[in-house]
Amino acid sequence: MKKQKSHKPIPRSVKWLWGIVMAPFVLLLVLLLLTATGLFGRLPSFEELENPKSNLATEIYSEDGKVLGTFFIQNRSYTQYQDLFPQDSTQLLRLDSHLVPPIIAALIATEDVRFRSHSGIDLQSLVRVGVKTVLLQNTSQGGGSTITQQLAKNLFPRDIDENRGKIARTSKLVISKLKEWITALKLEYNYTKEEIAAMYLNTVEFGSNAYGIKSAAQTFFNKEPHELNIQEAAVLVGLVKGPTLYSPRRNPENSLARRNLVLARMASAGAITHEQRDSLSALPIILNYKPVSHNEGPATYFREMLRLTMNAERPKRQQFLNDWDYEQAVKQYDENPIYGWCLKNTKSDGTHYDIYRDGLKIYTTIDSRLQEYAEQAVQKQMESVIQPQMDAQYKRTKVLFNGAGKEERDRIIRNAIRYSDRYREMERAGVNEKDILASFSRPCPMKVFTYKGERDTVMTPLDSILHHKRIMRASLVAIEPQTGYVKAYVGGPNFRYFKYDMAKQGKRQIGSTIKPFVYTFAIDHLGLAPCTPVPNLPVTIETANGVPWSPKEAGRVEQNGELHPLSWGLARSRNNYSAWIMKQAKQPQAVANFIHNMGIHSYIDPVPALCLGTSESNVYEMVGAFATFANEGVFTEPIFVTRIEDRQGNLIASFAPSTQDAISEKTAYTMLTMLRDVIRSGTGGRLNWAYGMQNTEVGGKTGTSQKNRDAWFMCILPKLVIGTWVGGEDQYIHLLSRGEGSTVALPIVGEMLNRIYADPSVGISKQDQFTRPAVIPVYDCDPIENEPTATEGNWYDEDEFFE
Repeated sequence: MKKQKSHKPIPRSVKWLWGIVMAPFVLLLVLLLLTATGLFGRLPSFEELENPKSNLATEIYSEDGKVLGTFFIQNRSYTQYQDLFPQDSTQLLRLDSHLVPPIIAALIATEDVRFRSHSGIDLQSLVRVGVKTVLLQNTSQGGGSTITQQLAKNLFPRDIDENRGKIARTSKLVISKLKEWITALKLEYNYTKEEIAAMYLNTVEFGSNAYGIKSAAQTFFNKEPHELNIQEAAVLVGLVKGPTLYSPRRNPENSLARRNLVLARMASAGAITHEQRDSLSALPIILNYKPVSHNEGPATYFREMLRLTMNAERPKRQQFLNDWDYEQAVKQYDENPIYGWCLKNTKSDGTHYDIYRDGLKIYTTIDSRLQEYAEQAVQKQMESVIQPQMDAQYKRTKVLFNGAGKEERDRIIRNAIRYSDRYREMERAGVNEKDILASFSRPCPMKVFTYKGERDTVMTPLDSILHHKRIMRASLVAIEPQTGYVKAYVGGPNFRYFKYDMAKQGKRQIGSTIKPFVYTFAIDHLGLAPCTPVPNLPVTIETANGVPWSPKEAGRVEQNGELHPLSWGLARSRNNYSAWIMKQAKQPQAVANFIHNMGIHSYIDPVPALCLGTSESNVYEMVGAFATFANEGVFTEPIFVTRIEDRQGNLIASFAPSTQDAISEKTAYTMLTMLRDVIRSGTGGRLNWAYGMQNTEVGGKTGTSQKNRDAWFMCILPKLVIGTWVGGEDQYIHLLSRGEGSTVALPIVGEMLNRIYADPSVGISKQDQFTRPAVIPVYDCDPIENEPTATEGNWYDEDEFFE
């Protein structure tokens, strides 16, 4: 029998050596297990990993699919992995046997070259970090974090207080790192590599207020992510390491060097050839820098109106001058779901929607082409005609506030100072009022608005206020009458400088634009017709308080007693004809109720003078009411949002316009024929001879309030209704002459129409026809002998409102 060999005992020194070697790994394993159990703080749950929360910008889309703008705390939009792929497959790069978009190739090659081979933690990188970074103190080797770990850190940020001591701070950093490792493993378990890469690109900051690859591509190159070429993708990936240090705007040399480093790593990883690296590295960085701003971009006033509407609280009585307007606002809030939508609706977790963080997609009715044409038309008329006219008037008269006494002028300026950003900022800083007011008289460098562009200048803040007071304002709204869809919306000249929205927020006297509704009452309720003869004579009405009222006419007009058709009075906007209708109606309240039913919800004082436009309204409301004529007598409440989707594209709300029968189809068409006469031979004749609308079915109505304070023009086409208003910020600021609606408001519509008709893709043409009822009389009123037609140099004076 063989004798068994005895094993020599392992020397104690070897055991100690192995213990020392293995201790860190055992300690690390123990720490990982303790971290996983939550001993060092809460870890994200699987539910949170499946639905990670981040501040996603809400995107506002036009009807034709363009992004009008965003609402955000962080300008971050969500992009799916498949959305990164270029439409041309030849632009794809091969990396690790996978065809990937340039942005993915640049990301993996630069940040985590073994991305596809590890499970969230790269052991090879950890060893490198342990030896070179920890032992040899070579910090150039980086931290060894994988893309998945960086994603974990982005989604669930570290809690490291810089005010702690060094030991506490280091301990907290170690624990945070362990949490990131565990979270990274969970992420790898829950998501594919492609999803992790896309999520990472959605979470990182790129600088210039751009968070996520979609915002970054739009900000720096004005492109969608799938449109980025190799060198552009390399620029953006290079930004991740230091959004300011490597900004192509702030530090172009650093950015170029960093981009070329990314290209070199892409070549080393095999994504591009060395020849491609060399040729691309020689190219300059070409930006198309479009930083996102609430003050810039298309439809700024519309976007702000949308934001205020969706976040609106229920109206309060103190916000309104009268009970009527308050009651109408409450009714609209309660019945129209888009008003206060964020407060009326909750998410699955019971919290209210937040348009700044929830990444909603809001689909609006705005047509980006019509919006562009509207903004261009407003800009052209204001820059070339209206503002030069006001500047010349001010230079000639040295008077800005026409008809205002010293006390009123001082009040206007005092309010402007107190509402200014400068005053508020100094007040918040604790500066006393005397010093604040004194600062408004000291010259300083500043930027001011002009219609020819922003100007750098030196002036006192008070002079700046007076300068901007002199800037004339305009607003425009266009609606599709059949649907009530708001197609274009311009609230003012420049949202950055003039926040007040004159399209929907502000109200002004509407002047003669109310007259078509008075004439409609005459046809619908009094049984009159366009050819009903009416004597051209002054009209006096006994009012409820016993004081007789007789309106005056604008300009030199004869009131010789001749009989003219009712349509003649509307075409020439004669005040005595409107007053004659009111005298036949006998009850101003009945007329006011009728007009409310047609869509003007603002308060109308039920007095005879309402027929001249003494009440106030806005362009948004007026266009909705005028659309009733083109929609066969059906009033459709204007609508500007069709649906809302969540960040995943799930439909969470849809909207449809409310409608009501206002007048008969026959009455609506009859009024269209009369409104067409306003353009053919009346106060709107300029649209014909100046803008070539002779062979177009178009109706309209001009309007001017007293002393040219407010100029209006409402235009009706078969497929579009457009309304414009022009005036000053304060009613004392107005043109003394040639400030009528036909002169200053109508040309804006003419300019817009010329652009619309030049673009067949819009779907609106000069051949469009109003829908004619099957049975309706043909009104061919006997023309007055030698009646002039509306041509250049021969149009009728615009009317004014006179008390």
